[in-house]
Amino acid sequence: MNNLSEVWSKRFVFYINELQKYLKFIVSGHLAIVIVFAIGALGYTYSEWLNSAPKDFPAYLVVALILSILVTLSTPVTLLKNADSVYFLPLETKLGEYIRLALRWTYFSSIFVTLAAFVVAIPLLTRVAGSTKEEIIALLIFLLIFKYWSIHTEFNFRWASNGRGVWGDRFLRFLLILVSLYFLLNGSYLFMILVVIVQFVYTMAWVKKKKEVPFPFEHFIVVEQSRMMRFYRFANYFTDVPHIRGMTKRRKWLDAFYKLAGYGQRNTQLYLVMRTFIRTNDFFYLWLRLTGLAMIGAIFIPFPIVSIIFAAALAFATVIQIKHALLSGHEFRMDLLFPIEKDVRKHAVARMIRFLQLIQAVAVLIGVLIQGDYASVMFLIPVAVLVISEVTLRMTKI
Repeated sequence: MNNLSEVWSKRFVFYINELQKYLKFIVSGHLAIVIVFAIGALGYTYSEWLNSAPKDFPAYLVVALILSILVTLSTPVTLLKNADSVYFLPLETKLGEYIRLALRWTYFSSIFVTLAAFVVAIPLLTRVAGSTKEEIIALLIFLLIFKYWSIHTEFNFRWASNGRGVWGDRFLRFLLILVSLYFLLNGSYLFMILVVIVQFVYTMAWVKKKKEVPFPFEHFIVVEQSRMMRFYRFANYFTDVPHIRGMTKRRKWLDAFYKLAGYGQRNTQLYLVMRTFIRTNDFFYLWLRLTGLAMIGAIFIPFPIVSIIFAAALAFATVIQIKHALLSGHEFRMDLLFPIEKDVRKHAVARMIRFLQLIQAVAVLIGVLIQGDYASVMFLIPVAVLVISEVTLRMTKI
């Protein structure tokens, strides 16, 4: 096929269909409920905080810092496949059209997160920092420009360096964007222009450098495979993804927890479930992340009702995802050869989840104690974790 634009079009259609196939499981059902509650809780907290925000709060620095991080993260979406390192070689001189379409999609697919953060930052800039309408519009324009610059700079850097030192490039771009946005918000336009000139020179240096080396197919293929694998692993929390293989790790330091199962035939499934959860990276880190978020929410959300809703939503998400992960697997296990009752594994999973959620409730309680507000309503947060976890465990059927 000599038309690489046609190749991109066909791959793009397949890619969108692949996203839609799994996103319908991710954005529907329990995750949608969690997202609604989380956004509502965080939005209410943010709104209340704006009403009492100190006048000396470094709004410019905080906004510039957050937006700089989002603008800097600009991994190119190329949709390249393993065989392209061979079949694209005769068409390497025509690769520019394919790359142009790839970078265009990268820009439009990643700019929305930056724009969402920009919209959230507008009240902070106007009410706390006193920014004018013109300054907000100028910030929006430069965000769009810097995102375009960041995507093309990272792509050129990856090409010229064959992917070596990417995080060094990202750190440098982050500093340049941070300083530029801060000077823009602070009204130091002359300094901002000087930094923008440095950005331009930096990009042109890598554009010139990439002309001296061939296109690194293998590097961009690995980047694309890693990007899709992250999506598949995330989707695997909600539905079975056939071609994904989870990673396992011994975690010898958690061996003591196996003793909770007790030695005996009736605890065999509980032991296997505990072993599966502790050693499977996807399951273990999923619970760890959600528990960490619940604890952070208990520490930093100053409004009890909001904190209760936030922690309850995360408890709901934790239980339903861990339950699905431990019960929905269709792979063959040796214990299937033995004539055991059908619901033994379900009861073992339920016991395991109750134990995990007890730990999560304790973590949230520690967060409440760290916050320092010992009002009785604050201690309802860990109680909400336990109650919602138990209700979810009993009501959901997998």
